[in-house]
Amino acid sequence: MDWHNHQHRHCGKAIEICRQRSRVYELARIANPRRWTGAPRCWRQPEVVWINPPADDFIAHTAKLKLAA
Repeated sequence: MDWHNHQHRHCGKAIEICRQRSRVYELARIANPRRWTGAPRCWRQPEVVWINPPADDFIAHTAKLKLAA
């Protein structure tokens, strides 16, 4: 599990990789505006990802703990 959470997929560099991709897309859009019909892809990483989301009462309890910290 540690490997999957901390080493897998860019070794924790996903946020910086996505920022770089966002810059590259924005520069490409500026250089060739006619190739883009809409906004470029959003490269932001989600803050929380669940495979099996917990019950709503657990999420509310966790939010309260974060506020207390």
